[in-house]
Amino acid sequence: MSRRRREVIRRRALRIEQDRVHPLYLFALTGKELLRLAEISRVSRDEGGHLLGYQRPEVRRHINNIVEYLNGGRVLFPNSIILALSSKIRFVEARGPKVDGGLAAVGTIEIPLPTDGEAKPAWIVDGQQRAIALSRLKDQGLPVPVNAFVAEHLELQREQFLRINSAKPLPRGLITELLPAISGALPANMAARRIPSALCDVLNQDPESPFRGLIRRASAAPADRKTNVVSDTAVVAMLSESLNSPSGCLFPYRNIATGETDFPAIRRLLLIYWSAVKAVFPEAWGFPPTRSRLMHGAGIQSMGRLMDRVMSGVDVSGKRARKHAERELAKIRPACQWTSGAWETLKGLRWNEVQNTPAHIKLLSNALLRSYLAG
Repeated sequence: MSRRRREVIRRRALRIEQDRVHPLYLFALTGKELLRLAEISRVSRDEGGHLLGYQRPEVRRHINNIVEYLNGGRVLFPNSIILALSSKIRFVEARGPKVDGGLAAVGTIEIPLPTDGEAKPAWIVDGQQRAIALSRLKDQGLPVPVNAFVAEHLELQREQFLRINSAKPLPRGLITELLPAISGALPANMAARRIPSALCDVLNQDPESPFRGLIRRASAAPADRKTNVVSDTAVVAMLSESLNSPSGCLFPYRNIATGETDFPAIRRLLLIYWSAVKAVFPEAWGFPPTRSRLMHGAGIQSMGRLMDRVMSGVDVSGKRARKHAERELAKIRPACQWTSGAWETLKGLRWNEVQNTPAHIKLLSNALLRSYLAG
């Protein structure tokens, strides 16, 4: 009995060598072919908490709009799909003279289609909504432009995904979660958020962290969203401010000259302070912001600013650091109205009227600091 012959998609293509290790290919595929050969790597976590994938969930309305347009008659669809290809692909260069000084090579790209149980030989880096829409068209033979590069490593795919989408409105939470998984150079605005993002991961996964399982991440399963009550954006903002401000208690743990960060010491400080917050305000900890403004963006960032005052200069390796934090935080307890009542120090603003705006965060931060100094 003869073995079944493997299907191969062959296309005329241009090869551009910006980097010999990761050549670029330009060719065309049909909507039907795209999802036969390319995976959509969804962002998620495995049982050990390790980050998987990078793509956000599909946006149904966006997909439906594309389908409606492409099914409507005359079509002009120049938007390319960007793929990362397996090294299993083969490029056969055509014979003949080069007419462009060698900028690009003309040839045929051969992409083997997977047999049952095999992994697909490509991953969609950009254009997943378009690819899904194309797979649902009446005309499955519509050709679309494809830009592709050879890269099997997930880290390189993530890096390109972030770079391609850096000027697009990607969900901030998705960017925040992907940043710690990128070790290469990033645009300055993203690089500055990589350390706070990594610390946010620590707070959400460390068994000793009071935030364990409470921080809402893009990779969270739908079943976990009821318990993920704290916005990762708020936590990252709190950490960024403390790390980057000379008056922040985390600032001394970064060596600006060498770029090194003392992660173990920062971890100890964060666990000590926020465990003390949980101990001083147990009735307000772990509830959704609709029930507790302590877990709200304004509460997290305001308590973060108080952390800079309470934990400044504290020896976090000492046994008394936790007692110090609890003793200092007890000074503000009488003034706090996290779950009911009105804030006298905020001119009678009711507890659930505090909003996650710069003005309210500043008001609440100042009120907490005044109560702390008065205590």
